[in-house]
Amino acid sequence: MSEAKTNARKCAVQALYQWQMSGSSIHSIEQYFLEEQHLKGAQKNYFAEIFHGVPQQLDRIDQALSEFVDRPVEKIDPVERAILRIGAYELINRLDTPYKVIINESVNLAKFFGAEGSHKYINGILDKLSQKQRALEISAKQGQNRVNG
Repeated sequence: MSEAKTNARKCAVQALYQWQMSGSSIHSIEQYFLEEQHLKGAQKNYFAEIFHGVPQQLDRIDQALSEFVDRPVEKIDPVERAILRIGAYELINRLDTPYKVIINESVNLAKFFGAEGSHKYINGILDKLSQKQRALEISAKQGQNRVNG
């Protein structure tokens, strides 16, 4: 995974956190990130896709997450909630990105931004979600491993 995509995800976590907490418009938060050079070194298109995609698909994303979380999605720590929503968005929409990459990136975001141990929570939920969202990809990999193993 490119560093520019990783940086786009980091910015998306911060922007989604701001959106969740402030209720400010997506447009005004995005303008702030663009004007303040927060997106320097980040893949701007990927940031925009995630930052617009999560709110546009919020009901679908939260519904997918709600099967695997231990409380209502709205009650999850706001940083963890932003990371989970990004991970879920990518698992659902970015079939070009391997599920293991998405989970790994989300775990790293949790280690970077989240509370101590939150990466384990993120990993557990996104792993379960990937079993559902990416069942074909996972079974193909397992079949491949049996052939190559």
